[in-house]
Amino acid sequence: MDRNRASPRAEDPIIVCRDVQKWFGDFHALKGISMEVMPQEVIVIFGPSGSGKSTFIRTINRLEEHQSGQIIVDGIELTHDVRNIERVRMETGMVFQQFNLFPHLTVMQNITYAPMYNRKWRRTEAEKVAMELLERVGIPEQAEKYPAQLSGGQQQRVAIARALAMQPKIMLFDEPTSALDPEMIKEVLDVMIELAQSGMTMIVITHEMGFARAVADRLFFFDEGLVVESGTPDKLFNSPKEERTKRFLAQILSH
Repeated sequence: MDRNRASPRAEDPIIVCRDVQKWFGDFHALKGISMEVMPQEVIVIFGPSGSGKSTFIRTINRLEEHQSGQIIVDGIELTHDVRNIERVRMETGMVFQQFNLFPHLTVMQNITYAPMYNRKWRRTEAEKVAMELLERVGIPEQAEKYPAQLSGGQQQRVAIARALAMQPKIMLFDEPTSALDPEMIKEVLDVMIELAQSGMTMIVITHEMGFARAVADRLFFFDEGLVVESGTPDKLFNSPKEERTKRFLAQILSH
């Protein structure tokens, strides 16, 4: 899917992962994951529980530390250097299954907190951007409410707005609709579709295959810490090569 890639060096990947390995004690969670993501590309990762999807996405902004291999984000290699980790996190927004909003802060305060403290924006500037983002995700009237007063779908849209407030180059989504009631899933996916169409580089873990078919440039099927198969939505949905992929897709597409 070509979304008029306008980056001055659009031929260079914005994320490079080479042979990424991760253990939790004796458990080998990631067994040599390699992936390159281009600017403005939308990648969807899917697979069974425990396949390493969330662990992998969390290594990209160093919420999990990889033990070997290489991860380079926007030209910065993730090492033990705290300055590099901070620089990568400034460019990488993340949205989780659980909304992780501060319960004691209003929606507006949740969104303006990081830009004011990390990017040193003035309150007026931060609030202007926050209102623009709340308009974008369709809930400007919720600005002064607290998270507990919102539906799950509204809370997740606030979480997306909060991540976007830092003006990241990359957005990571870890099963952003899995904790939502079915009728709330569409409102969150609609925001993510708009974000993809605007040219945001995205890695999304999801089993929402309609979303994947609509906006993904490439899909990666994970199982047991490995990339079993990857390709365009057309290729993976219509002619998957691996038996494991065929079985899993048959299972989730039949629901």
